[in-house]
Amino acid sequence: MRIEQLVSKAQHLARLADEPSGCASLMEEKKRSHLPGLVVMCRTHPGQVEAPICGPVFGLVLQGSTEISAGMQSLSIASGDLLVVSHDLPVATRVTHAAPFAPYLAVLISVDLTIIRSLAEQISEDWAENKHAQTLEAGSAEPALIDAVDRYLSLPENSVAANVIIPLIRREVHFRILVGRHGGMLRNLLLPDSHASKIAKAIALIQDGARERLSLTSLASAVGMGLSSFHHHFRSIAGTSPLQYQKDLRMTEAKRLLSRGGRTVTSVALEVGYESASQFSREYSRKFGAPPRNDFPRTGRAKGRAAKGRTLNL
Repeated sequence: MRIEQLVSKAQHLARLADEPSGCASLMEEKKRSHLPGLVVMCRTHPGQVEAPICGPVFGLVLQGSTEISAGMQSLSIASGDLLVVSHDLPVATRVTHAAPFAPYLAVLISVDLTIIRSLAEQISEDWAENKHAQTLEAGSAEPALIDAVDRYLSLPENSVAANVIIPLIRREVHFRILVGRHGGMLRNLLLPDSHASKIAKAIALIQDGARERLSLTSLASAVGMGLSSFHHHFRSIAGTSPLQYQKDLRMTEAKRLLSRGGRTVTSVALEVGYESASQFSREYSRKFGAPPRNDFPRTGRAKGRAAKGRTLNL
């Protein structure tokens, strides 16, 4: 199976997503696909794509190229390349090659750790922790994986065959990734005492308490690590400090809330965990390059200007 043969199938799925651009976004439109956990990314022009918290996930680039970065890691991937993201991370994407007649095109499939653990039990292989594995792994996709993705993209909507075969193909895709040369960090996650597993647990705890004040000592203790070791391995795996990771979580949620409209900057700041709206605005501007009110819907910005003389809309 050649990677070019998947392009038309992915474009068809993108059109089914019913987006204005003909494409689905990673975080918001999963539910629109009839293929569970599969999203088509399509960009007709080069440029930066917003960085949601993303993972675990794997992506297969079908056309064009992009640069992916998370923390201190940065990778360039092009047509035929596989990307595996093992942890929930703020991943920034910059599409480097795309055009209206040949858009950047990639399929993203969420990684189900329940399936990964089930496969590991069936394989019954004693993997040792891979000290060189990275949170972002990328390289040329193996033919068997491309074939499995092709079968996934080919399944018709609302058919008995699709309902029966989808779980089997998802399991095969997970198997190909787990045992492949880019699955090192996923294999590490299966080891309960590995640094990868402990940091994944810490990330989940930060996400659960994203609005609360973060205690690094308590967090390190909760995952069974000393404070110094915890801080070192968190930065090594997540590419950032725990405090910065929490800020990124808050900012991502704030951007989502602001874009929906109907809220003041102050109310959003309080909801995501900030006590000071001015501090929130400074950090938001530093992260996204523009103040929070710039992300109000168009009608929201117009209302804000009309009310400027009566109230302070922070």
